[in-house]
Amino acid sequence: MPELPEVETIVRNLRRGTFGSPSLIGQKILSARLLWPHTLAEPDIDSFLALLPGQAIQAISRRAKFLTLTLSESFLVFHLRMSGDLRMVESGAPLEKHDRLVLDFSSGWRLGFNDTRKFGRAWLVRDTDSLFSNLGPEPDDPALTPARFHAMLQERKRVIKPLLLDQHFLAGLGNIYTDEALFKARIHPLQSSETLDLQDAARLLDAIRFTLAQGIEANGASIDWVYRGGDFQNHFQVYQQTGNPCRCCGQPIQKTTVGQRGTHFCPQCQPLIRRAECDSVAHSAD
Repeated sequence: MPELPEVETIVRNLRRGTFGSPSLIGQKILSARLLWPHTLAEPDIDSFLALLPGQAIQAISRRAKFLTLTLSESFLVFHLRMSGDLRMVESGAPLEKHDRLVLDFSSGWRLGFNDTRKFGRAWLVRDTDSLFSNLGPEPDDPALTPARFHAMLQERKRVIKPLLLDQHFLAGLGNIYTDEALFKARIHPLQSSETLDLQDAARLLDAIRFTLAQGIEANGASIDWVYRGGDFQNHFQVYQQTGNPCRCCGQPIQKTTVGQRGTHFCPQCQPLIRRAECDSVAHSAD
């Protein structure tokens, strides 16, 4: 699934234009075509097709894994889900096999929402509050201090891997970057969140930010998706490295299932500390 770095990369590419295509910003919508009805979550199809023509794209942004086009009178929001992508091509080019939604522009260019697995969704809304109100903070939000992050971890009392994947807790992380960040922070994916002290929380927050920044710099990861151009997969430390030696200690990377998600970790670098062990450590420190 595209995660924060992949969505951010698409936003940046559409904003500046790539591979000879112009920037999406300033494009005026001539018409819209919905080629797979279930792609549209809101509103009804007739309203969608009637409201879009004549509107211009004023900005492109990302919130969590959502991509938003700010239009003259509304917002067009996409969630790429498992295999979605947004591509600018000339209007005369043939439609691609898995195009689900198409915007034709007066400039002679076209934006296609291509989605092989058909899980992606689009919303045309007057405001984005209803879509984004329950999302957690962005990982790079300056207001997300180590102290605040530690308090959030203490409140939830959940296994850390599923908690980090919960978009209501923290926005943008998925399976790849969670595994990589936990490895960098030396935290076991089954560790319970309330057992992490302030130092652990600070280390984990730094690891999340570093890993996401590294992913964005590499234009995301090109793996298990039709996303094109990223090479973060060449920097994986644990994700999909099952059986390979850990680059830090040499122990074989292991794979398990946590919260129904394949999870990769180093048993030596990421030891699981049980609650009783944490309590005994705390008492001995006192």
